[in-house]
Parts: sequence; structure tokens; C-alpha cells
Amino acid sequence: MAARTFNLASYRHLLSEAHPRVPQTKAENERLIEMVQELQDKEHLSPEEQELTALLLVLIENFEEAHYSTTKSKPHVILRELMRARGLKPKDLYEVFGSKGTTSEVLRGKRAISKAAAKSLAEIFNVSAALWL
Repeated sequence: MAARTFNLASYRHLLSEAHPRVPQTKAENERLIEMVQELQDKEHLSPEEQELTALLLVLIENFEEAHYSTTKSKPHVILRELMRARGLKPKDLYEVFGSKGTTSEVLRGKRAISKAAAKSLAEIFNVSAALWL
């Protein structure tokens, strides 16, 4: 299947529907998160939808870096919060950690997150693996 070229008119239309702007409040940020989740739920994204998703993620990341400090949080607390935000259950991470028991220990802070698991989590949550190391 040939790669589809970027259609500026289609992208303008998506922008006019989404009205992306720098979020100033938690509610505005949540609106952007919902839009990203809707896009990520689609089976295939057009190049224009991929670009909109990337833009929204930058806006969300900038807001959250400015308003939510994660540098003092423990890795298992960050992981639990990201899971809550995405509606994930521990069973959704069994494959990442290899077993139910290991997943449970990690989520309770009884076991550190391995480098391999940190890389997998980084891909799942679209964050840096350093967040858990």
C-alpha cells in the first residue's frame, strides 16, 4: 500500500474542528487528552490525524510539565497515576512485567522497574523511560 501524502486542506479542517490551543486550565488539558484518546482509539490514522495527535501531545506535555511535577514522585506512584488516567488495570501490564506477581510487586513499590520494562512502559504511555529509572 502506497504512503498517502499529507493533505494541507484536510489538516486545516481537522484543526478547525479540534481548535487546539495552549491549555491554561486542567479542564482544557483534559479536553486535549480526550481528543488524543479518541484519535488513538482509531484503527488507522491519516497523516493529518497523526500530525494533529503529535501537536496535541506536545500541548499536553507542556501543560503537565508546568503544572504537575513528577520529579519527586516514586516510579510506582507515577505508573499507577498513568494507569488511572488511561483506565488501565494491573492485568493490562502483565505482559510488560512477565507475571501477575511481579506486576503487583511493582505497583506496590516492592520491586523496582527493570530497564526493559521501563522501555515498554515508555512506549505504552508515550513518555521517557527515565521516568521509571
